[in-house]
Amino acid sequence: MRSVIFDTDIGIDDAMALLFLHCASEVNIAAITTRFGNASIDDTTRNALAVSEAFGIDAPVFRGAEKPLAARLGEGFPEHVHGTDGLGDIDFPSPKIKEQSQSAAEAIVSLSAELINNGEDKIAIIAVGGLTNIALALELDPQLGNRIEEVIVMGGAFGYNGHSGNVSPVAEANIASDPLAADIVFTSNIATSIIGLDVTHEVVIDEAFVEQLAEQAGAMGRFIKDSSRHYLEFHKSISGNYESPLHDSCAVAYYLQPKLFETINQPVRVVTEGIAIGQTIHSNDLRDYVSEAWLNIPASKVGKAVNAEAVLELFRSTLINGSDNRS
Repeated sequence: MRSVIFDTDIGIDDAMALLFLHCASEVNIAAITTRFGNASIDDTTRNALAVSEAFGIDAPVFRGAEKPLAARLGEGFPEHVHGTDGLGDIDFPSPKIKEQSQSAAEAIVSLSAELINNGEDKIAIIAVGGLTNIALALELDPQLGNRIEEVIVMGGAFGYNGHSGNVSPVAEANIASDPLAADIVFTSNIATSIIGLDVTHEVVIDEAFVEQLAEQAGAMGRFIKDSSRHYLEFHKSISGNYESPLHDSCAVAYYLQPKLFETINQPVRVVTEGIAIGQTIHSNDLRDYVSEAWLNIPASKVGKAVNAEAVLELFRSTLINGSDNRS
């Protein structure tokens, strides 16, 4: 069984991704680490605890970063997308379980070391928010990458398939919430795969899809239907269609079945200031640049294309098949 840390600013689509991962029988969620993003750190930590308690996710929750390392794009939290509480304001029960005493960054360092010391495989991290916690973990242990199988990031936009930024013409929300942290991670020794808007915007759920989950995936399906109503309404206000991309769950799908995605291997940097703050840029390793910003930067895997129907079926079937035993 593969072990993974789920690093999240848990809002509506994050909660869907967490349940998706929870229902994957081949996965052990070793920890949930939280950060600010879709809501405040207090709200995202509460949401992680509440979802875990409600659906029997037996993983410790560690509170992480409450603010970015440096400048971010925008202020406050996207209540118009995720509601005031981050879960669509559905009056979800408050959790009785408590967070752990370690910080998220400390937990990432200690859990990765623990598995190696026990002779087990390296742990992976699925990061569906900004990368502040992982950057802080690297500060604690610059050799962290030697003990991490891979960090799979839902974030960024590179212009493939006609998709660009969603919080500026070039910037995606998770990366823009802490551009410096993302640049630190992408230029570190951690193996990184970036599943950005280029592919997540190709994987779309609609009302019929959500209704099917509500009918066939037990309590988890009903929760997804209730919480996603706010999210779908937001996307309808933009596109005119009652549908939304399956953003964060695409990172989980990549972890489970990477062959559903086409990737390229290129160094990636993040713009950390100015009009393009938060933009993700990959280079062409066949070119020599005048800029030294690309020297000795390790390659990341960048999502370029996706089998959208297969990802939707993987998500649907995993939730439905897992609901009998886990909801």
